[in-house]
Amino acid sequence: MERRDIERINALTRISRERELTAEEQAERKRLRENYLKAFRGQFRAQLENTVVEYPDGSRTPLRDANKRK
Repeated sequence: MERRDIERINALTRISRERELTAEEQAERKRLRENYLKAFRGQFRAQLENTVVEYPDGSRTPLRDANKRK
């Protein structure tokens, strides 16, 4: 997601505090928020997929496999 999209979400939120958003502005804000959440979830998922759990014995296990080891 580009910085200008995030700035536009913030601008629409500021406007909504001063007055009611038009239907077009509400639709734009909804679309931008959905895109933001999609990008955030994708980045977070990628981060979790690359996370490794290191145990006291020095062994390392990918986070997705950590529940299997008990």
